[in-house]
Parts: sequence; structure tokens; C-alpha cells
Amino acid sequence: MTSSFTRPALICNTQSGSHDAAVREQIADLCRAHNAPLVTTFALPDGDIPDTDALKQRGIDLLLVWTGDGTINAAATKTAGWDGAILALPGGTLNLLSKALHGDRSAPDILADVLQGKTRRSAIPTVQSDAGTAFITVVAGPATRWAEVRETMRQDGIIEASRAAPEALDEMLNAPGVRVGSEGEAYPAVILTPTADGIRADGILAEGTGDVLRHGLAWLGGDFRDGPSELIATANTIVLESEQTISLEFDGELDEVASPAKFSLGASAVDFVATA
Repeated sequence: MTSSFTRPALICNTQSGSHDAAVREQIADLCRAHNAPLVTTFALPDGDIPDTDALKQRGIDLLLVWTGDGTINAAATKTAGWDGAILALPGGTLNLLSKALHGDRSAPDILADVLQGKTRRSAIPTVQSDAGTAFITVVAGPATRWAEVRETMRQDGIIEASRAAPEALDEMLNAPGVRVGSEGEAYPAVILTPTADGIRADGILAEGTGDVLRHGLAWLGGDFRDGPSELIATANTIVLESEQTISLEFDGELDEVASPAKFSLGASAVDFVATA
């Protein structure tokens, strides 16, 4: 079986801590070996993420996005309406979308399957709101301060992160929480995940020292969804409310939105390639 893709291009970030020149060369070698050499490489941060017109002009049919989740989101947003497909490869800290589409595998292993035609392509469910489109998850609420601690640890080390942790803990335990609808229970954060059946809303639990510790470890370890939580609802539309502006982690990028905030189920405006 051979791939239908013949003109791939690569997006990477040469300044990312996850960037590996040897892996980048493996990616290029695999493409050449399968008679689909890279048309070009968009190397961030000096270069730009291409839009639909840039890809069409070069005849690119597969965009390999070997970066973090936030850059994958940006690439999918800029290429809305393109008739090619995006291959999300693990090149960041969390790599949540790559894991969802391919499992926990390396970029060369995933690409090898794609170039051999062991793949499918389709639009994927999304969460849409005034803040933008999320392809993976939206985390809403004061507990998102732990994302800042995680970023501090990644950039400056564990000592600096330990100094920021008390503020994140205080926000998680004492700041006004977020609820689904006006009558719902308030949570330190609500996790919104797009699925084929609707947006799944899970409230994170922080009812004791053990819960708080597990959440801190989950956020610092990478996947906030590993902390204790409970299902609140699954629906095509979720409205979140709070007594203050709602902090967001939107596919790994921090933002905020006024309360109440409406989130609707959508579908990506560009196809993604999956191997899992």
C-alpha cells in the first residue's frame, strides 16, 4: 500500500526545547525514501505558519506539523478550507492531539505509516467559542494557573516553579470557580473535550489534600486530565459561568473570556490524518 500524498511540507520550531535535528533529518529521509520529498520547510520562529493560499501555490497536499499543540491549532486555523490534510506529529511538551490521533508514538514511526498508506483522513470535532477554536481541550477556571507554573518549570527550572506554586494553589482553592449553567456546582476548573457525541464537560475535584496534590502533579507532569474529576454533562452547547473573568487554557495557550461564555461543538475546517 502506498500513500496518496506526494507533496508534503514540514512546519517545525528550531527554537523549541523539543526540536531534534536528527529527528528532523529522519523525517526528510523518510519522505525521500517514499518518493515524496519535502517541498519546503516552514521553520519557526523566523518563518511564518503558511495559510491556505501559500500551500495551494506550491501544490502541497500534506502538512507535517511537528510542533506543540498551540502551533498545530494555529496551523489548522490558518489553513481552513484547504483541500490537503494536516499530520500532527509530536514536537512539543504535551502532544495531546498527536496522541489522540496516533497514540503515544514517535514522529518517524507515525510518518512511516502515513507514507505507506496506513491511514485515514477526516475532519475532527472541535470546541468553538468567541475565544477561538480548540482542537483538543479547553480548560476553564482558576486552576489554569498551574499551566503558568508548568511553563515556569519548563523554562526556568523547578526552583522558580516552586516559588510560583503557592499562588496557583491559592487560586485553585479560593478563587471563584466555574460552573456549567447558572445553577451548577462550581469547580476549580472545567475541562471541555470535543467528541463525536458532543462536548464533554468534566469538573476537576479538589475536595482534600490528596486531590490537590494529584492535580498539581498532573499539571506539572503534562496532562491535566490525569487529575481527579467527574463528568458534568455532554452536549452540543456548553455555557460556563463564574463570578469573575474565566481563565482559559486553549489547546495549551492561555487566554481569558468574560462570563457567561458559550462553547459549541464544531468540526475542523481542514482534514487531519490519523493512524490509530
